[in-house]
Amino acid sequence: MYKYSFLNDYSEGAHPRILEALTRTNMLQEAGYGEDQFSLEAVRLIRKLIERPDADIHLISGGTQTNLTALSAMLRPYESIIAVDSAHICVHETGAIEATGHKINLAAGENGKISAPAIEEVVIAHGDEHMVSPRVVFISQSTELGTIYSKQELKDIAAICKKYNLYLYLDGARLGSGLTSESSDINIKELAALVDVFYIGGTKNGALLGEALVINHPQIKPRFRYFLKQRGALLSKGRILGVQFTELFKDGLYFELARHANQMAQKLTHEITSLGFGFQTNSPSNQIFPIFPNQVIESLNKEYRFYTWSKIDADHTSVRLVTSWATPPEAIDRFISDLAKLA
Repeated sequence: MYKYSFLNDYSEGAHPRILEALTRTNMLQEAGYGEDQFSLEAVRLIRKLIERPDADIHLISGGTQTNLTALSAMLRPYESIIAVDSAHICVHETGAIEATGHKINLAAGENGKISAPAIEEVVIAHGDEHMVSPRVVFISQSTELGTIYSKQELKDIAAICKKYNLYLYLDGARLGSGLTSESSDINIKELAALVDVFYIGGTKNGALLGEALVINHPQIKPRFRYFLKQRGALLSKGRILGVQFTELFKDGLYFELARHANQMAQKLTHEITSLGFGFQTNSPSNQIFPIFPNQVIESLNKEYRFYTWSKIDADHTSVRLVTSWATPPEAIDRFISDLAKLA
């Protein structure tokens, strides 16, 4: 029996308020396929939050399905996606995008982030009909390495996308953590104004399941529900998603949960640093990547769950520790106490 799992931020079920709301509304009869009162209210709340009344918003069950559905809808058969080499769609989605016949053009990044010059380099390299034509830039906030884009970095990326007529798509599986990070200088309204399509992740921030896809670009909006249906993303019981997102956004619960996850991660970071250990990346979000001696990792693995990440040298490896909306401070204290004994 493990003392605690730092594997991910979706090991727990859901915030009690969400379970209570699902129970309270359970016996009400509602329309299907996202046309129930709860889904419509969730859409209204999100539009108000981002101050974009013209945005199309679709509630979808999970992140990979959201990425697959949205990206395939944006692309013609010969078009491709530009993404940093560590991006989720490149590494952890089992080739879902490639399975639709679309190539991902990889760009080297720094700490999990792609830059405007790297995007431009890929575009210039694909100059004729003998190659795929880049059409979408894929980024995530926070990134796979726990880092976040600054407002200026996002502005630079948006500008290069406009220059080359590219769609800008943002994977927001951990958007709550990214936006509430102490290092963040951008809010959700400002972010929504910069990207063509993004999603607000619920699965990794207190919901049972679900992501809210926000479409701003007018060329992507028409008949998008056809893409949802074809990809198995148009749920007959869409109310399950609607109830959850209404609960998350009616009074700021979404950001409250994300802030807690970040605070627990920063507590871990501070304590691990005080013990003399370094980190693979400077992560201000709820994913951190400390570097430990291999013998320490072997001992910790007997009592805690986490991913071993990257080999640093013959004797040291980075691990990934993820905190969640439900991580108790006591779990951090126990982990640090056990780590201190090994150190």
